Amino acid sequence: MLSGHVTRSRTCELSQVSETMVTERIKTELRQKQIIDAVATLIFKSGSEHLTVRRIAKEVGITEGAIYRHFRSKKSILSFLLIHIEGILLHDISDKRASSGTITLSAIEEIIGNHFSAIDQRKGFSFHVIAEIISLGDPELNKQASQTIGKYIFLLKELLSDGVRDGAIRKDIDLDAAATLLFALIQGLVNIWALGGCSFKLTEKYKSLWKIYRDDISSR
Repeated sequence: MLSGHVTRSRTCELSQVSETMVTERIKTELRQKQIIDAVATLIFKSGSEHLTVRRIAKEVGITEGAIYRHFRSKKSILSFLLIHIEGILLHDISDKRASSGTITLSAIEEIIGNHFSAIDQRKGFSFHVIAEIISLGDPELNKQASQTIGKYIFLLKELLSDGVRDGAIRKDIDLDAAATLLFALIQGLVNIWALGGCSFKLTEKYKSLWKIYRDDISSR
C-alpha cells in the first residue's frame, strides 16, 4: 500500500512539474511575441537605426532586465524577428501550394495573389523589416536575411517547377531565373506600394504585372 501511495505521489509531482514547465513555456512564447511585435512597431515608426533595448522595453511596458531574460542583445532580438518573418513568408506560399492539387497558371496566379493580399493586410511588414535590418550592415544578420530570401526564392522555384510538371509552364524555362524574376516582381511592387503610402491595391496592380509574366512562362 505504501509503495502504491509513493508511486501515485511521485506521478502527481511529475505531472505538476510538467504543467508548470508548459505554463512557463507559454509565458515565454507570449513575452517573446510581445517583444518582436514591439520591435516591428518601432522599426515602422522610426527605422532600425534608432532601435534600442530601452525603447523596446518601454514599448512593451517592461524593464530592460525583463528583455534580457529572453534575449541576450538587440541583435539576438532582430535575429529572432527574422526567423518569425521567414515563417510568415514561407507559410503564405507553402500552405496554399499544398492545397492546390494540380498547379495551373491560374493556381499560381491565385497563390501569389493571396500572398499579396496577406502582405497588404500586414502593411508590407516582412519586406520592410528585412530591408531595415539589412540597412544596419551587420554581417551575421545580413547573412541570415540572405538565407531567408534564398529560401523564399527556392519556394517560388518549387511552385514554378510544379507548374512545369503539370504542363502549365514551358519545359525549357530557366527556373532559377524565373523564380528570381517573380521575387523581384513581388518585392519591387511591395516597395513601390510602401513608398507611395499604400495608395493603391496591391492585388489589382499585381494582376496587370502577372499577365506580362504569365505570357513569358506559359507552355506553348
